[in-house]
Amino acid sequence: MVSQEQRRRQLAREKFLRQQQRRTDARRRARVRNSVIASVLGVVVIAGAALYTTGALKSDKDDSKSNAGAKVSPSATSKAPDPCAKPAAGSVKKLSWKKEPAMRIDTSAKYTMKLATTCGDIDIALKAGAAPHTVNSFDFLAGQGFFDHTKCHRLTTAGIYVLQCGDPQGQGTGGPGYTIPDENLKDKSLTGNVYPAGTVAMANQYNASSGQGRNSGGSQFFLVYQDSQLPPNYTPFGTISESGLKVLKKIAAAGENTGAGDGAPNATVVINKATVAKS
Repeated sequence: MVSQEQRRRQLAREKFLRQQQRRTDARRRARVRNSVIASVLGVVVIAGAALYTTGALKSDKDDSKSNAGAKVSPSATSKAPDPCAKPAAGSVKKLSWKKEPAMRIDTSAKYTMKLATTCGDIDIALKAGAAPHTVNSFDFLAGQGFFDHTKCHRLTTAGIYVLQCGDPQGQGTGGPGYTIPDENLKDKSLTGNVYPAGTVAMANQYNASSGQGRNSGGSQFFLVYQDSQLPPNYTPFGTISESGLKVLKKIAAAGENTGAGDGAPNATVVINKATVAKS
């Protein structure tokens, strides 16, 4: 006959084993989620056509929301107040070009980009010398008003910590109609497969498993608000100012709309005006 004390110990042991199993499963799912997010970061368009929608990422949103490393976490049960203002009057321009613009920037000069957003200004020092094609493209697109009134359509708050913008369609499938080459993938800031907080980099369709999708950048880019574990496959072309990082963290604190760590930001993030200037 099992005594009351033996039964109590047995129940305690079973509870401990269940907790350990849950923790093991959560760590396994987090590793899978992080690798999936890294492999599909950024959906871009080649020749103006949508390339793909990531089914694996959709199914992953039903996975565990546990992530011990996250400093900014969304809430699945409540939505934070929108910290941003209403967008400025105007609409997105429907622009497309068949080829990359001719090189017109001075690669020896300093350039800055300002994203005047509904959540505050994000100032970026651009790396013209290290990523000339990318900076030249952004100089051209900003001058054409391509980014004006566009939504930042994606926020990740688990595994990697980025805000993605630059799609005129606001869905992750738009682009300028042309592609630009990958650049600066050996930037000294990318140590240990980490894109540090404050990095601005290009989204693309590179698939590390197949080796396909190089040089597929268009207009979509991501802003890193917290150190993010990513392989160096995405062109780093700018550094965000300290005040700009505060704006990003305010956006991240409002969370995203799925509660799973990857979705549209709850904050109404719209680029009212993007400008590139030579300093």
